[in-house]
Amino acid sequence: MTAKTRKAPPRAMAMLESLRGLGYSTAAALADIVDNSISADAGEIRIDFQWNGSDSRVLILDNGRGMSDPELEGAMRLGDKNPLATREAHDLGRFGVGLKTASLSQCRRLTVASAKGDERSCLRWDLDELAADPQSDWLLFEGPAEGSERHLASLDGKASGTLVLWEMLDRIVTAGYTVDDFLALTVLVEAHLAMVFHRLLEGPRARIKLLLNGRAVEPWDPFMSGHPAKPWTSPPAPMRSDSGLVVAQCHVLPHNDKLTKDEFKTNEGPAGWTAQQGFYVYRNERLLVAGGWLGLGNSKAWNREEAHRLARIQLDIPNTADADWKIDVRKSTARPPVALRGWLTRLAEDTRERARRVFAYRGTPMPTQRNTPIEQAWRVDRVKDGIRYRIEPNHPAVAAVLDSAGDLAPLVKAMLRVIEESVPVQRIWLDTAENKDTPKTGFSGEPPEAVATVLRTLFADMIGRRGMSVDAAKRSLLSTEPFQNYPGLIAGLGGPGSA
Repeated sequence: MTAKTRKAPPRAMAMLESLRGLGYSTAAALADIVDNSISADAGEIRIDFQWNGSDSRVLILDNGRGMSDPELEGAMRLGDKNPLATREAHDLGRFGVGLKTASLSQCRRLTVASAKGDERSCLRWDLDELAADPQSDWLLFEGPAEGSERHLASLDGKASGTLVLWEMLDRIVTAGYTVDDFLALTVLVEAHLAMVFHRLLEGPRARIKLLLNGRAVEPWDPFMSGHPAKPWTSPPAPMRSDSGLVVAQCHVLPHNDKLTKDEFKTNEGPAGWTAQQGFYVYRNERLLVAGGWLGLGNSKAWNREEAHRLARIQLDIPNTADADWKIDVRKSTARPPVALRGWLTRLAEDTRERARRVFAYRGTPMPTQRNTPIEQAWRVDRVKDGIRYRIEPNHPAVAAVLDSAGDLAPLVKAMLRVIEESVPVQRIWLDTAENKDTPKTGFSGEPPEAVATVLRTLFADMIGRRGMSVDAAKRSLLSTEPFQNYPGLIAGLGGPGSA
């Protein structure tokens, strides 16, 4: 017996309005449109924000291969492609809904015009037009809306290319929205696109040129490739999976003491240093996930913590792995398959620990060129009920005072013990967490003369009271925290007026 069935097609307006709530940001929505342009072999994509109050609009123009009328109709149809179907290796899409859902999440009228050879096609989704006719179904309108024809002029004379026009920006231009808000939005969009497409924008032979309001978008490299102060980069680590080859490369970024103010600000990323730590998942060099630990951890999932903010891991997956990695429609979340979680956890553990050491020691103490250990002013004692921070009595500055103290030695030791027992650990931790920066130490920001004054005092004690040679005293200072960062000042000791 044949089972009884009935058709239950979705109501157009109900479905379209529901799809508007998928959670796209404006920047993420535009990235989806750029994906389509890249898949169409575009070399240049122009995005223009045009302010006109409630009639403001956004235009995206590319010089890709364009679409014929049947191709455009397919592109405008929701779910035109099966996400399970095999895609071309370079394809950045998957679900066949990105153009529509991304656009309609921001606007109520989506118009797409395309040129291919001598053929010109233009179709639009217009939610207000559909809502005005209760009997309307999935109706695509041909041509631009009345009064919008002039906005398609940038496609005139093009041999090929596609123009996407967003109008009636009800999810962007809301009550009280001003031109300043509109301009601020372009800054957020630029930062997001610079990050998502940085590998396609980089280098003298960049795959694409991306312009926002006529200005080229400069790539933002999360890994600070080539920076001389970068402490560690792992070799690429490939791993075979059921859905293809996955390649990881781990990075620890420089401590901010090793960066200029501009470098520190530039490299923190759109969300800031702490939020940007973790995995960066790419597919076809397009960034899908920017930071976070992908739900990995040991007893529980790792959070994004200050101590690991310098850890970033590049992860390349093939476009055959979307289902295994649970890539969502917005291309903003991913979950690694069970078979890879152990491998990724081990990589992340190593990277996090390396980043923690750099963060804790401001990129030092590192061995000197002669592999001489750095004498630290503080040490960490691990005791049964926790850890304690102690002043290191063998540090040259501390040892010099203790050796010279004579009858005052008990008083000096009492003073050092008071300092040890009153280190404002909780205050330091709170200030670091709230200000997203580590307190200034190691003479950071101090003029050279302030450092030189201390160096001359210690140097004079070494060659005077302790009888060290000039060279031996300099070698000692070069391996002493925090003076190992001032080789030029140490080299100048022993000259006229230095001691």
